[in-house]
Amino acid sequence: MSSRRLLSVVFLHAAEQDLLELKDYVLKNFGAVVWRTTYRKIRDATTRLKKFPHEGRVPDELARLDIGQYRQVIAGMNRIIYEIRGDTLFIHIVCDTRKEMRVLLTRRMLRPE
Repeated sequence: MSSRRLLSVVFLHAAEQDLLELKDYVLKNFGAVVWRTTYRKIRDATTRLKKFPHEGRVPDELARLDIGQYRQVIAGMNRIIYEIRGDTLFIHIVCDTRKEMRVLLTRRMLRPE
């Protein structure tokens, strides 16, 4: 029986900002119960990725650009876009599944640090 080595998961600063914005939005519009459910789904997905990092697929928008090192998983109504480098899984983006990637990346590039 082979054992899988767990990867460490790192939320990059931009992904942490995504989570804060998502939290503010969900709390304001849907309340604390929905936020707890949303956050649990995101947390569960990242925990699962520690053991099964290749579970995700390359996002269509990035595959068309021939950027294949990034993968995504869906957690409820949210996408988690990540990259595996060595023993570390880097979370780059956490966003609503209905957001257009081009708009999100443009906004990300213009967001003040």
